[in-house]
Amino acid sequence: MKTKFSTKYVTCTAMFVVIAYLAVIVARPIPNVSGFLSYEPKDAVIVIAGFIFGPLTSAIVSLLTSLIEMLTVSGTGIYGLLMNVVSTCAFAVPAAWLYQKKRTQKGALLGLGLGVLTMAACMVLWNYIITPFYMGVPREQVAGMLATVFLPFNLVKGGINAALAMLLYKPVVSALRKSGLVEASSGGKKGRFSLGFTLFALAVLVTFVLWFLVPGSDRGAVR
Repeated sequence: MKTKFSTKYVTCTAMFVVIAYLAVIVARPIPNVSGFLSYEPKDAVIVIAGFIFGPLTSAIVSLLTSLIEMLTVSGTGIYGLLMNVVSTCAFAVPAAWLYQKKRTQKGALLGLGLGVLTMAACMVLWNYIITPFYMGVPREQVAGMLATVFLPFNLVKGGINAALAMLLYKPVVSALRKSGLVEASSGGKKGRFSLGFTLFALAVLVTFVLWFLVPGSDRGAVR
């Protein structure tokens, strides 16, 4: 679906920003990893917006949500804003871009997989660059955390949000169609996720969540 800055589009975009922000609020009680890495399900909301309207919408929702988060509930300031936008865009924009090219279940899976890998790679680089300034620690200390903390954390975070996006995409699109905010053709017949696809997404989500809950693992706190 091509992005058109109509009243309906602006309304939908604002709605996705609100839902993404609420996802941030809901996830705040979840403990952090390594004291500052926190899990937020907003990426699932943002990638769904991109699946429906295109990658530009993912970037817009990411920026607006991160800005509101910084001004209201976040204590990480400009560093948190920067990392939020980079992380979310690295996940959602490639996923939405690939899905726009191939609007099928396979295209969705490939897009989400690409998004997870892109985000993990980007956050390894950006944490190496930014985290020493944010935490006030030597870069060598951060380098030692790249493979053991940042990489696995972002892979699992991305996996959880990818599974959530797969589970929520169909009901979200159905609700928007019924409300008249998106055209009935948005997503196309091939873009509709089957029951088997939904069960697969649920299995992936459960697997990642259980991976976090393994006793004796410091991964028990999620970001």
